[in-house]
Amino acid sequence: MLQAVPKNVHIYLESNPNPNSLKFVVNDMLVPEGLSFDFPDVQSTSISPLAKELFSFPFVDRIFFAGNFVTVTKKEEVEWIEIQNTLKEYIKTYLEAGRLIIEINDEEETLPVEEETETIKKIKTILEEYIRPAVEQDGGAITYHSFQDGVVKVRLQGSCSGCPSSMVTLKAGIENLFTRMMPGEVTSVEALN
Repeated sequence: MLQAVPKNVHIYLESNPNPNSLKFVVNDMLVPEGLSFDFPDVQSTSISPLAKELFSFPFVDRIFFAGNFVTVTKKEEVEWIEIQNTLKEYIKTYLEAGRLIIEINDEEETLPVEEETETIKKIKTILEEYIRPAVEQDGGAITYHSFQDGVVKVRLQGSCSGCPSSMVTLKAGIENLFTRMMPGEVTSVEALN
């Protein structure tokens, strides 16, 4: 269970390549390092009272938590200038009250077990060291899903979901990096969502 500790919360805003997403960066960790939580709709918020409450704003389209930030994706018809201060104050007040952020279940989701070959270890290392920090900087997350026949499959979350430039980043940036660092092993990178 992750609960905010009542204290003086400072939040600053960071834009990212997705014009419909804005990153609300807090002066404390909201979720443990390496974990991220993506809420594409209000039905998915059963573990997060904060996400559920943020969806009560009619202009909120998606919520994402990672590290020390919340990325909010808005509906296209609304401008950030009209809503950013409302969201910032709401998040600040919520956190300063020490209310529950995420209810973490210790039971992990069971995924198909894939043999961790040297190639898969290299892929995961490149994702962790080179790609994840850059994607998080833009208010999103990227996670390894699978590798087969030269194709790396990843999941994009947060501001990356629905971002107009995410496919360009995926192909021109991430795929290019993999094919340069692992020539002959990785031929392409695909996003599952």
